[in-house]
Amino acid sequence: MTIEIIYVFVVLALVIVFFAFEIFPVDKIAFFIIVSLLLFGIVTPEEAISGFSNSATITVLCLMIIAIALEQNGIIQMLANGLKKFKVLPLLLLIPTFMIISGGISAFISTTAVVIVFIKILAELSIKHNISQSKLLLPISFAGILGGSCTLMGTSTNLIINSIASKFGAERFTFFEFSLYGLIFLGIGIVFITLTSFLLPWGTSKNITKEYELEQFLTSIEFTENANCIDKKIEDTFLFKNEGITLLKLTRNGISNKAPGKYITLKKGDKLLLSCNLDILMEIKGMQGVILNNYSVSEEKNTSENEKNEFDAQQNAIVEILMLPGAPLLKRSLNELKNKTFLGGIPLAIKRRKNIKNVKDKLLNISAEHIKLKVGDRLLVEIPKENLNELGTIENMAVLQEHTTFSNIPAYKKALTFGILITVIALAATGVLPILASALTGCFLLLFFNCIQLNNVYKNINWEIIFLLSGMIPLGIAMNNSGADQWVSTQLLALISGKAPTIIIGLIFLFTMLLSGIISNNATAIIMTPIAISLASASNLPLKPFILAVLFSANFSFFTPLGYQTNTLIYGLGIYKFKHFLIIGGLLSIILWIVASLLLGNMLPK
Repeated sequence: MTIEIIYVFVVLALVIVFFAFEIFPVDKIAFFIIVSLLLFGIVTPEEAISGFSNSATITVLCLMIIAIALEQNGIIQMLANGLKKFKVLPLLLLIPTFMIISGGISAFISTTAVVIVFIKILAELSIKHNISQSKLLLPISFAGILGGSCTLMGTSTNLIINSIASKFGAERFTFFEFSLYGLIFLGIGIVFITLTSFLLPWGTSKNITKEYELEQFLTSIEFTENANCIDKKIEDTFLFKNEGITLLKLTRNGISNKAPGKYITLKKGDKLLLSCNLDILMEIKGMQGVILNNYSVSEEKNTSENEKNEFDAQQNAIVEILMLPGAPLLKRSLNELKNKTFLGGIPLAIKRRKNIKNVKDKLLNISAEHIKLKVGDRLLVEIPKENLNELGTIENMAVLQEHTTFSNIPAYKKALTFGILITVIALAATGVLPILASALTGCFLLLFFNCIQLNNVYKNINWEIIFLLSGMIPLGIAMNNSGADQWVSTQLLALISGKAPTIIIGLIFLFTMLLSGIISNNATAIIMTPIAISLASASNLPLKPFILAVLFSANFSFFTPLGYQTNTLIYGLGIYKFKHFLIIGGLLSIILWIVASLLLGNMLPK
């Protein structure tokens, strides 16, 4: 063993410790790898920064941009909204149904984005229909991971392994080349999780609503003669069909109904007091014939109702303002604020300091636009972006956050964004273009047709993943330059000499899977792919079974919440304990390990 190999192993050991104990953030670890390898001369300066220009890194970046466009244009929300139709199913059918949908979408779209949208939807279903989120979130996360393993673009890990393998002389994978194996693993996961769902806790997280901006805003609306709801029963309108709306009061001709039933027919001039979340509020704001907070469009000349309702994300912002003692807006109502034109802004809704359920009876006696702001209340305002700085200078008013909402997206833009996704998939799947070229083409089309803005991209890209890839790729190069991968494969050959090829595949799969439970799946893939290729070459065996063993096992880190981002996400909600991943995820990992070893072993010569 040379000094270079020892040094690479020291760096690798430190990286594993940094990841496992979260001593440093990912970007710092990435720079540590680059600098430590460069200064010792293990890699050249060009090799040290090669991760930033690596095809896998750029492809992942492009796919992130496409995923952001899909989320911001409501495509993921539209696909996931289909979940609400299945709320009547019993739990044993609900779990596999949700897992199939999650896995299917995650094969082509970022698993993390899909899971986040599902969290929001499940929070609404939990409130309305007492559906336990804890019985569904872990299955959805696991299904997303399994679904992402079905195609080349399903997860960044697959792209990284494909890129590294090609540099070692292996043939590149086609888009659906390993999809059959992925579908088998997905099927096993769905059956197993459904049968063991009784081990999952029954309950919900108290923090989900707050963390994912699902808190309820109080607002009022009025219908004009152009509203689609006129002469329809409440049960036939969005007010009844939308899970996120709570109808509190209906006022007609000065007479209030504090418990409006679903059979009431809506009329012109009806005023409704309701609570809803931000996305629904923006949908309502864009509806024809619906006046939000009694804001009369006739008060502004030369402005049509549709123009008034439409939210211009380029010019305006949605901000939430906290009323502190001494705030100049205290004791003023929404009605007074709209008439005063507060910094060119439009007051949309109020979020009371107390939960809406606790003060419901008091609120029913007054219209939303007449509710007086008090200390601790939050005011939701649509305001020109040019006035945001001035808003922040007003004393005793704290701008808590600028909301990003992507409701009220024109139908043509949704169709165009979805069409671009299909184009990217088709170009890559048919082999007309490499996946990098098709992803770059998709990004260009999204920007050209104004389906996404670069300022939104900069804010929403997960730069940690980009830096992780850029830092870990030089480590893989260093292992090859120093001969560390060859040394490891030689030691492994001595240990497994005389063993059946299936056993060799199984050991590679098991070790990679265990490592991915400690550090990230991407880092594991970069470390293990060169070793697996070296081992296969030294054994005179085909490369692809060994590469696939790393590809699948690096993703299948179900036994801890640390290896995959979606597992970390749902673990952070406080619903699950570590033991749920260890028991359920551990058993699933063992089953997948055995099945994968047999399936991939059959690809080897007897």
